Amino acid sequence: MPPLLVSTGEAAKAIGVGRATLARWWSDGLVKPALVTAGGHGRWDVEQLRKDLAKLNERN
Repeated sequence: MPPLLVSTGEAAKAIGVGRATLARWWSDGLVKPALVTAGGHGRWDVEQLRKDLAKLNERN
């Protein structure tokens, strides 16, 4: 079963940050969405996002 993909706002809420924060992390190249729509909107796999953030945290 493919992962459930959610909007940037929904993903941000799921991980406890603001939408602008997640968008900035994406813009800065710290994280990337599972899919970018033709209109440029990110769609996120929340579980993968959590894993990616944990890896970033381990490096710091």
